[in-house]
Amino acid sequence: MIGIDIRKPLSAHGEATVLQVRLRIESGSFIALAGPSGSGKTTLLRILAGLEEAEGTIRVDGETWLEEGKALRPQKRAIGFVFQDYALFPNMTVRQNLLFVRKDPALAAQLLELTEMESLAHRYPHTLSGGQQQRVALCRAMMNRPKLLLLDEPLSALDPAMRTRLQHEILTLHRRFGTTTIMVSHDPGEIYRLAERVLMLKQGKITADGEPKTVLLHTRGSQKFSFEGELLDIVRIDVMHIAVVAIGQQIVEVALSRSEAAHLRIGEKVRVGTKAFAPTVTQA
Repeated sequence: MIGIDIRKPLSAHGEATVLQVRLRIESGSFIALAGPSGSGKTTLLRILAGLEEAEGTIRVDGETWLEEGKALRPQKRAIGFVFQDYALFPNMTVRQNLLFVRKDPALAAQLLELTEMESLAHRYPHTLSGGQQQRVALCRAMMNRPKLLLLDEPLSALDPAMRTRLQHEILTLHRRFGTTTIMVSHDPGEIYRLAERVLMLKQGKITADGEPKTVLLHTRGSQKFSFEGELLDIVRIDVMHIAVVAIGQQIVEVALSRSEAAHLRIGEKVRVGTKAFAPTVTQA
């Protein structure tokens, strides 16, 4: 069991706020942190890793990591941390990157086999693709058999096909080693596939906590689907207005009435929904 009760001032987008999180996490579970940029997601990971200070308490499986200003050093915490960048040692081979963390050749071989990287064990990072480098980073994070695996948008720079493949490998490692995993992600599909529980953060506070389907489903009333996106443009064609909206990696066009278009502004977040196959666009 992981118990977290922490408080830390934040400064995001020029506004001062406070990260205040109190929660309990079952050991071996997979948690996703979601929410807008600046809400405190990465800061929470860094506090758990001991890379940032905070007030409060953190206890992991009966061991105290933070209490009354006394913090266990990062090296003493059983964690694995995977950042957005791969942070591999360029002068070491794949195998050497893993063994630098822990001199356990058998575990290194097991991890490379699980991620289908055995044939690349003697290659250097600069000779690998982005997806291959990220697999090495994941393997290296598991070399200490961490109680807690922290993932800070580890797949954000990869193409969709590689993201899906590595999502499967992350889940395989999580289950095989029984690690508690906490992942920051802005990808609803990724969260839905991997996480058992989603914590939505906004301005340093948890605003939603539950299963992915419950937290991520934003339909209202009789809406059949609903997605958030960015309004890129409103194009007038004769008497009709067309909203151009970016949703994830796609751009969609939705017909609007003049009254609907009048309330929308280019660049703002909007919600695209449908009722009986008639799409609507409203402010998010």
